[in-house]
Amino acid sequence: MAKVLIIGSGARESALGQAFLSSRQVTAVYVAPGNAGMPLLGLTPVAITEEQTAALVAFAAGVDLTFVGPEQPLAAGLVDAFQAAGRPVFGPTQKVAQLESSKQFAKAFMAAHHLPTAAVKVAHSQREAIATAAMMSLPLVIKVDGLAAGKGVTIATNPETVQATLASLYAANAQAPVLLEEYLSGQEASVLAMFNGTKRVLFPLAQDHKRRFAGDTGPNTGGMGAISPAPQFSTAQQAQAAALVDQTLAGMVADGLTSTGVLYVGLMFTSHGPKILEYNLRFGDPETQVLLPQVTNDFYQLTLDLLAGQAPALTLNGQTYCGVVAVNPAYPQSGPALPLVVPTADQCGYWIPAGVAKQGDALVSHGGRIFTVIGSGADLAAAQREAYARMAPLQGPLAVRDDIGAKGL
Repeated sequence: MAKVLIIGSGARESALGQAFLSSRQVTAVYVAPGNAGMPLLGLTPVAITEEQTAALVAFAAGVDLTFVGPEQPLAAGLVDAFQAAGRPVFGPTQKVAQLESSKQFAKAFMAAHHLPTAAVKVAHSQREAIATAAMMSLPLVIKVDGLAAGKGVTIATNPETVQATLASLYAANAQAPVLLEEYLSGQEASVLAMFNGTKRVLFPLAQDHKRRFAGDTGPNTGGMGAISPAPQFSTAQQAQAAALVDQTLAGMVADGLTSTGVLYVGLMFTSHGPKILEYNLRFGDPETQVLLPQVTNDFYQLTLDLLAGQAPALTLNGQTYCGVVAVNPAYPQSGPALPLVVPTADQCGYWIPAGVAKQGDALVSHGGRIFTVIGSGADLAAAQREAYARMAPLQGPLAVRDDIGAKGL
């Protein structure tokens, strides 16, 4: 029987852990470093941080598979270290992870392989950025070039916001490369596939809700909730998304970016067709929480098959899922520790912990996003109703958006 190690500490890793633990082949799932809510799900946190590469490689000698969740260790080359030590690992190498860790690299890749995306200009100083922005139309998308935990994007709708954003960015780093990008309007979709070279397993379309407040207002966050499948997207749009995944994977192989991992394509369906907003090279959070419960495959076997160069058929349960994220009221900043409602055994079936810590015998919030609650149903309306009904007794002093799934309805 198999043991699995998952790298990370958030709700994505909790959901991955549940998926692996549901396999009849898996006896134990360790999560490094994990969080204090995970033992309620049967997962075992391990006190090794994502940056402690040597310790992770050493611990992995006692497991059969390691799955890397977050972007930071991927960008730092954790998978390369595991491969060098001969440890079975699922995730992209540092070279491949550049598609997420460097927005300039990703934009150059898209241009080279004729992949549709927003027009962009790169500035390397505040003066250059201000001059470039003055020649571009509003709204204007301003992006930091690098990993920003889902919070590195500002949509500026007026010159004052442009000036303030650029001043803040260049106060932190006077030579920072900043991307000034054409604003795209339309419906956004999250397209995810597990891959090995050009072999892939494609998941149903999901939709994230990035803005902090209802009605898509407030700052961008790591994600306030998600739905999947997203019923507003047509069969033709689903086919377009699949084609862009395949075109991306073919381009990666052509450029020597051959690896295993998860490809996440942030896609905007505009009036001029689909355009790629960004690449991530890992499962999304909160998308993972609404994608994996749909899958009826043995997830451990699915991962092994991909590692072996096979692309098994994905089987789904036909249900729709809605995930609502409970956050500290101060989010996207980290607020003070707040007492949490401890879920019952039944509630642990749909409560997915992230920023959860122990304080004595109690559970408290730690950070910004604290947990996700999942609802399911025959359609999105039923899934949304169940998610909010389940959230009500668990929310306590935390905040949620009350409109997750509204665009799909």
